[in-house]
Amino acid sequence: MTTPLIGVSKSILKIKELINHVANTCLNVLITGETGVGKEVVAQNLYAESSRSSKSFVKINCAALPETLLESELYGYEKGAFTGAHKKRPGKFQTADKGVLFLDEIGDMPMPLQSKMLHVLQSGEFSPLGSDQEFKTDVWVIAATNHNLEESMRKKTFREDLFYRLNIIKIEIPPLRERKEDIPSLIEYYFRLYQSEYPDNLGTRPDSDILAKLCNYSWPGNVRQLQNCIKKQMILKSWEKIFEELPKEHPEIVSQFTDDSQQNGSSHYTKSGFQSDRTRIISEFVDLSTSSDKLFEDISLKKIKKLASDKVEKEVITFVLEKVGWNRSRASKILKISYKTLLYKMNEFKVHPPVK
Repeated sequence: MTTPLIGVSKSILKIKELINHVANTCLNVLITGETGVGKEVVAQNLYAESSRSSKSFVKINCAALPETLLESELYGYEKGAFTGAHKKRPGKFQTADKGVLFLDEIGDMPMPLQSKMLHVLQSGEFSPLGSDQEFKTDVWVIAATNHNLEESMRKKTFREDLFYRLNIIKIEIPPLRERKEDIPSLIEYYFRLYQSEYPDNLGTRPDSDILAKLCNYSWPGNVRQLQNCIKKQMILKSWEKIFEELPKEHPEIVSQFTDDSQQNGSSHYTKSGFQSDRTRIISEFVDLSTSSDKLFEDISLKKIKKLASDKVEKEVITFVLEKVGWNRSRASKILKISYKTLLYKMNEFKVHPPVK
């Protein structure tokens, strides 16, 4: 299942729009951005929206393998091509034929392999190791890197011709600290995801004060770090413990959640904070992870008004019942509704006393 591209910021909406325009062109795409921003998610969404979505999506991390192993993984090899090659094996260019080949961390590809990669991109042909025969391949190449490839070209560690061959369409994903309005919808998405994965470990959604702190944090690990924090909170059930660990991981922001935040409350949570709070509220009633067209189809003020009204009614009824020890007769008088109406609403909203 493809992970949706979550966000309501201008940059993410532009990327979603670009994905819709590019998906069926099969032009080479270069995705750039810091570690953890979601480069693979963008690649998966390009694939899902394309005419190749019924074929294979094949990923290879160019930084995770030594040069000789990376070459054999990309192009395959014949039996006896090297010591240990006991049988013929196809490479990624062959298994991804008619589909998508995602070259993650392309900036770490060794120079000798870059020239061979350039040949494949230019001709659509490759030779497995130990073979003189050239094979045709029809793959859509999507590459990603957290390096500045322009700087790498100046340092002669990345081929200029390969860069221009890959960089037909460039998608740059900003770090999370530059699009903080996406944080509430990301939190909501991962809460829903992990609640289904860990039904016995229901965490606590952040209130407005905690959300302010989360939005004020710099998130050096970007979306991946936020995702891991949500998963951890589902298990620990404590935001305080999450905040205690963040400064230890990143000493440069020690004051973020200590004296400064305690003294000023949510004073840093100004313009972008209000935007984030608005997004958090809307995300409770509308799936903000969908495309702009689908999003606008889902927004019905009448429908949202009913959902919001029901949510508030449920919370008020639950609050009053808890305060009076679940004495329904007393609660109905406080709420100024009939006893029968209270029972009806408790059943409608699935409000039940705790099991003793």
